Amino acid sequence: MKIVRYQVNEDEPKYGWMLDDKIGEIQGNLFGEYRRREAKIPAAELNMLAPCAPSKILCVGRNYVEHAKELGNEVPKVPLVFLKPPSSIIANGEYIILPPQSSQVEHEAELVVVIGRRAKNVTTDTAKEFIFGYTIGNDVTARDLQKTDGQWTRAKGFDTFCSFGPWIDTEFDASDAVVTCRVNGQMRQMASTRDMVFNVGTMIAYISSVMTLEPGDIIFTGTPAGVGELKNGDVVDVEIEGLGKLSNPVKV
Repeated sequence: MKIVRYQVNEDEPKYGWMLDDKIGEIQGNLFGEYRRREAKIPAAELNMLAPCAPSKILCVGRNYVEHAKELGNEVPKVPLVFLKPPSSIIANGEYIILPPQSSQVEHEAELVVVIGRRAKNVTTDTAKEFIFGYTIGNDVTARDLQKTDGQWTRAKGFDTFCSFGPWIDTEFDASDAVVTCRVNGQMRQMASTRDMVFNVGTMIAYISSVMTLEPGDIIFTGTPAGVGELKNGDVVDVEIEGLGKLSNPVKV
């Protein structure tokens, strides 16, 4: 099932489910008990939002060997975890805004895990039970600031630097899916999720040993090699085989 989040006029955001480009409202608790109304509202008539509202945005860095190498870094022995603020979230179709503090903003195409149940001290073997579904993400990064700051909060945390969506797929198989990124139609990144250093179960187990994951929290699982600069006027498309496409224009 494809889960979306949308808004009508100035009303409170709602969750819905998508069938053939039409949306049906989900009533109740998306991560608990709910019921689905008939999918009859054309998606084009709605203001589509990022598909969930996470309390935490976790990210795992250098999780593809070739990406670690291209930046001159060693592959971590354990997952390298950092956070992005919820204020950085944008949806499919919204603008990535290049901040004046950086002269080297880059794209990072990623598979994103959505947590469905409260998770604390989860094991790798049971991690699958805590996954609600998957979506597509772009971990936008000010690369020059990442290098000069040492720690990554500023470089990863600007407003509009966390694009994900356009929906959550609750039935997606993440074991071997091709992740690609194109800028203005030109291929920049391509790799399979099977190439991850740490798989999804390992990431959930490791992160939940540190902090409690809540329903709706998301985990960016790392980016393949080929990251590159974004410039004013670009359009960046992140696509994951069998999951969909996330597209964002870029402006100053």
